[in-house]
Amino acid sequence: MKNILFFISLIVVFISCKTHENRIFFKKYDENQLIERQQEHEIRRMKFKLIQSKYLDMNSVFVSLNKDLSEFTEQEYQKLKPFILEKDIPSIQEAVSNGILSYEKIVLFYLYRIRKFESDSLLSLNSIIALNPSIVKEAREKDKNRPKDVTNSLYGLPILLKDNINTKGMPTTAGAFILEQNKVTDDAFIVKKLKENGALILGKVNLSEWAYYLCSGCPVGYSAMGGQTLNPYGIRKFETGGSSSGSGVAVAANFAIAAVGTETSGSILSPSSKNSVVGLKPTVGLLSRSGIVPISSTLDTPGSISKNVIDNAIFLSAMIGEDKEDVTSSINSIQVDYLSELAKFDLKGKRLGVFKQLLNDSLYKATVELLKDAGAEIIAFEPPKFTLIGFNTLLNIDMKNDLPKYLINYADKNIKVTSVSDIAIFNLQDSISRIPYGQQLFTGIVNDTTSTISFEKIKQNLHETGKSFFNTPIDLYKLDAVLSINNNHAGFAAVAQYPCLTVPMGYSKNGEPSGITFIAKPFEEKKLLQLGYAFEQLTKIRKTPMNYY
Repeated sequence: MKNILFFISLIVVFISCKTHENRIFFKKYDENQLIERQQEHEIRRMKFKLIQSKYLDMNSVFVSLNKDLSEFTEQEYQKLKPFILEKDIPSIQEAVSNGILSYEKIVLFYLYRIRKFESDSLLSLNSIIALNPSIVKEAREKDKNRPKDVTNSLYGLPILLKDNINTKGMPTTAGAFILEQNKVTDDAFIVKKLKENGALILGKVNLSEWAYYLCSGCPVGYSAMGGQTLNPYGIRKFETGGSSSGSGVAVAANFAIAAVGTETSGSILSPSSKNSVVGLKPTVGLLSRSGIVPISSTLDTPGSISKNVIDNAIFLSAMIGEDKEDVTSSINSIQVDYLSELAKFDLKGKRLGVFKQLLNDSLYKATVELLKDAGAEIIAFEPPKFTLIGFNTLLNIDMKNDLPKYLINYADKNIKVTSVSDIAIFNLQDSISRIPYGQQLFTGIVNDTTSTISFEKIKQNLHETGKSFFNTPIDLYKLDAVLSINNNHAGFAAVAQYPCLTVPMGYSKNGEPSGITFIAKPFEEKKLLQLGYAFEQLTKIRKTPMNYY
């Protein structure tokens, strides 16, 4: 009898081990020494107070996916890697059509990869806040119903969303603890469009809390819910850029096909440049903002972040549509074939404006020379000497008015706060955990008493200033686009509501990525994508971050 019991116990242990052999547990680590070391960083914003989230448990994020991952091995992961890692959408779809990949395998690959790196205390980027619990089941359905031609389509491919974009089945927190229970919402309009076009929503990514309009001078990429997002090209060494930090980081680390970011001023351009990926900030109004936690209805726009330009064009097309709930989108939404003639575009004869003062940057100067050698006509100019007077006032008053509209119309009905003031009071109840870097900007919003008449005047003046800043050189020299670096001129582009595309430009001597940013007039996204694609093919400069192969 004893022998029988012994063998039964062995069988139980064996089954238990098999069940957990691929289970990886996320453990909190002692970050005190890392924090102490950060205080020596030369950049003030990099002097972190904490790295790990006090609220997020990644074990809970993965709990509903562990069963699906239980039989996906490291061997299978390595087998699939050559067909997915750093590949563009057409290449991945071709592998699916040829039977090499399936959408289920692609999803499992990304889930395994996210777990592999985010559970490693030395490599974790704190980029993920939530995952879609039914993503594997949805992928299987896509496999069953795959159309014949998906070459230039997002069909069946996993996409990540910045966690200020409403999505069914996942909370939308904007990185703030106050919205932890913002779980029951409808899909934002752009999410509906992505799903209509066959995309799979893999999960939600970290961001600078409240889209980096909470605290002043605080680290970019930090949120109470997600912790401190880190740059894969230099963990705790380089900034991630903000506020779409998780979107840029996750794409750079190959955690999904692409990611949606949002921008008010620089929030797509900055993290895309800092993480050596392609980021498009569209013309304000091209894409709907309904169901997205706002800063400013005047300036906000979602946008596409990808590893390459062709994916960006495919991604952008999948989000466009007329949204009756967003007046700007309803008026301005237009359908354009962003892919046609992309590969045929030639830089020869294209007139590109160059900021004279930026030529002091060695990467920028070398890039300008490269474009010149490729046949582009380079016109160096001194920009008009304008300042953006009242920019913070615009953000203050818009957020004071726009955030309550989101909370009333788009948030979970269990969310009881209805104003910036309510949130600021809530944060003060536990300031150490909820706002470790303060909430100076929220205080500024609450205290801003600018009248409606003054606000409208400020808004109009800023818009005209932004347009003049770019139109003066564009019209004078008949330019196809203006070239900037990273998000250097994002503020002017924001108030002008002009589109920008940043493409990897290279790396500094210490390895920090930088982007070349093309800026053009409204609704010239196709031209920007053509320029970006031509430049990308000319240089092919992007490289996978070391340790994330």
